[in-house]
Amino acid sequence: MSVVPRLNRLFGADGKCFEVAMDHGVHNEPSFLPGIEDLKRAVSAVAVAKRDAIVLSMGQAHLLQSLAGKEKPSLDVRADPTNRYNTPKPRHVFCHLVDDAVEQALELDAISIVVNLLWTPDQLDSYHQCLQNVSRVKPQCVRYGMPLTVGPLVMLPNKRGGGYRPDPDLRKTVARVRQAVELGANVVKADPSGNLREYSKVIETASPKPVLPRGGRCNRLGARSFCLDTAI
Repeated sequence: MSVVPRLNRLFGADGKCFEVAMDHGVHNEPSFLPGIEDLKRAVSAVAVAKRDAIVLSMGQAHLLQSLAGKEKPSLDVRADPTNRYNTPKPRHVFCHLVDDAVEQALELDAISIVVNLLWTPDQLDSYHQCLQNVSRVKPQCVRYGMPLTVGPLVMLPNKRGGGYRPDPDLRKTVARVRQAVELGANVVKADPSGNLREYSKVIETASPKPVLPRGGRCNRLGARSFCLDTAI
C-alpha cells in the first residue's frame, strides 16, 4: 500500500511540517516531564495553535484523537520506548519495540510511527536492538501503507551531567541518516548541528526523504520540513 496519503497529512499546505513531540513520559525520565505534567491541557494547547503534527505515545494518543473538528494536528506515534535518556546512565540500555505497533497505529488513525536508530560507543547491543526494531517494523509499514519515521541519533556518555549527550561530529550523524534511508525510512528525524549550514549534508544524504530536525531549531536550508521536538 502507498504511504503517500498519510504523508500528505503529515505536511502542511506549504509542504513543511511543524511537529511537537510530547512522547517524553514513555521514556521514564523525570526531568522530561516539567511543562507537560497535564498532558491533556498541553495537547489541547498545541491543537489550538494548529501545529501540523504531534508525537504521542500509544497510551496517550486518545488525548489528541478525542478532540472534535477537522483542523487538529495529525498524530505521529512513538513505537519504541527507551531508557537511553535516563540519568544517571543505566547499566543496561534498551529500546523496546511495542507489540503490533503498526496495527495499533492504524487503530489510532496515526499518520506515521516513530522509531529510534540510537548509537553510542558503549552500548552497541542496544544499537543492534534498534536495527532489529527497524527491520521488524518496516515490512508491516509497507503492508499497511504506514509511513516509518526513523530517528538516527548519535550520542556520547555525558561525564559531567550523567546520561548521554548528542555527539557533535556531524559525520557520524550523516552516516546514521544514510543507514536509516537504506533501511527504508520514509521520514528522517535527526539532531541539528551547531552550524546550520552544515546541516545541508544531512538533507542531501536523506534526499529525497524529508528531514525533521530535532530539538527546537528550524531548518531553512532547503529541507522539505522542519520540526519542533520539545515539551510545551
